[in-house]
Amino acid sequence: MKYANRKDRRHAYQHHRRNGFTLLEVSLVVGILLVISAMAMPSFMDEYQRELLPGSGRQLRSLITMTRAHAALDGKRYRIRFPEEDEENIASGWRQPIIEREDDPLGDPGAYVQVTLPWAVGETLLGNVWCAEIRHGRPTIDMLQNKRSQVEDAVDGAAKDFAPQRRPLMIDPDGSSDWATFVITDAPSETSYDQLAQYASIEVILEGPTGQAWLQRPLFAEELDLFEEKNWPVVLRQDFLTTRMLTENDVLELRDASANR
Repeated sequence: MKYANRKDRRHAYQHHRRNGFTLLEVSLVVGILLVISAMAMPSFMDEYQRELLPGSGRQLRSLITMTRAHAALDGKRYRIRFPEEDEENIASGWRQPIIEREDDPLGDPGAYVQVTLPWAVGETLLGNVWCAEIRHGRPTIDMLQNKRSQVEDAVDGAAKDFAPQRRPLMIDPDGSSDWATFVITDAPSETSYDQLAQYASIEVILEGPTGQAWLQRPLFAEELDLFEEKNWPVVLRQDFLTTRMLTENDVLELRDASANR
């Protein structure tokens, strides 16, 4: 490109300079972005950590729904369980649920084979979340206050081979099952059963006959007293994770909302 005189050349040079950025300007912008990222990262990480527990609960609920659907589709019995101590080296990891199917109920009853299809494997529980307990039967005041009696007769015979706190959920060929509550927590893995109440947890409650499932935080002692005084069932039938103490009016509103669904 040719310019008529020196003035034109100077004008073109200045025009090109205005269209670009200097190294100092780029460095300043990058520095500001790094400072903003450093300030936002702790908040982002805290939010991420807080979401691991409820996110795990939602994924476990979806897995339960999928397993029930496949049981009805295949016309075979399924079960959902978690690894025992001698199964630490299984591919899915000791924290993750195992889906198993009774492939030959007539020729080899009670023999379950792990389902390895994509829907049945993977990271259901996130981060350090793990299942501390599987309670069988409809939740009651006595159960939640740890006054429950042993109901061995209500537990499937094949389930008696597992640890008392984590017996499998058995799903019948029509997709139905008993009530079950999966208690998941982010407590350290070495935490004893008696110390779990000191850590955050979420209960994934399954109403077996209907398949309805919801996430519910553990009820406080004062709330259990209220439910016992009013003779109310301790199942809310909807997700409830807020840490605010429930009042009588709150419970009535929740029950009304559940009835109108």
